Amino acid sequence: MKYLSAACIVALLSLTACSGGTESNSDSEEKTTLTVFAAASLTEVFADVAEEFSAVEPDVDVRFSFAGSSDLVAQISEGAPADVIATADESTMDTLAGDDLLTGEPSVFASNTLTLAVPNGNPENIESSQDLPGTDLVVCAPQVPCGAATQKWAQLNDVGLDPVSEENSVTDVLGKVSAGQADAGIVYVTDMARAGGDVDQVELDGADAVINKYPAATVDASENKDDADAFVNFLQSKEAARLLEGAGFTTAE
Repeated sequence: MKYLSAACIVALLSLTACSGGTESNSDSEEKTTLTVFAAASLTEVFADVAEEFSAVEPDVDVRFSFAGSSDLVAQISEGAPADVIATADESTMDTLAGDDLLTGEPSVFASNTLTLAVPNGNPENIESSQDLPGTDLVVCAPQVPCGAATQKWAQLNDVGLDPVSEENSVTDVLGKVSAGQADAGIVYVTDMARAGGDVDQVELDGADAVINKYPAATVDASENKDDADAFVNFLQSKEAARLLEGAGFTTAE
C-alpha cells in the first residue's frame, strides 16, 4: 500500500507539472505580436519606446522592421504584413494614405534636422558646406526622406552636390563615414547622438530651414488594430517624448 501511495503521489505530481506547463503555454499564446515598420533613424530609440510601451501593455510583444522609409512603404504596398508604420517624413506616408492603406490620419510624433558627419578628427578640415566641393560626400538617395531633405537643403542654400554615393538609408550613410569610406555624409542630428563617438559632427549651415516630421499610423490590413492604435497613441505620450528628446529628436509638442 505504501508503494501504491507513493506511486499515486508521483503520478499526481506529474499531472500537476503537466498542467502547469499547459497553462504557461496558454498564457504565451494569448500575447499579441505587433509588427512595427519604422524608419532606420528610429532604430535605437524605438527599442526603448517598446520597452516603455510593454510596461503599459504587457500582453503586447512589439517587433520591428527597420529600413529606409521608401522601402517600408513599398513593402506595405506590396502586401507585407505590418500593424504600424512610422516614416521619416510626411510625403512618404502620404503615399500609403493616398492608396487607402492606412486607418485614420497619420499623427506626427517627432521631428529631425540635418547635419554633417565626418570621420574622427575631421581629416579634410570641413567646417561648412562651402568646404564640400572636391570631397568624397555621401548622401541619402533622393527617394529616401533624408535624401529628399538633403536635396531641398541644397536648393535653398544654393549648394551644388556631387556625391560619390547615394544610400538607401541614413544608417548606411553614417556607416560609410564611420568606416572612413567617405570624407563627409549628410545625416540627421539624431544619428550623431547614436553614433557613439565613431564620427565627428560639423554643423550644416541652413539646416534649420529643412525639418523632417515623423508621422505614425495604423496599417489598414492589420489584424491587431486596437493594439496598433494604442502604440501610435503612445508615441504622443510624455514617456515617449522623454525618450525621443533624449535621442536628439524634437517632439511634436
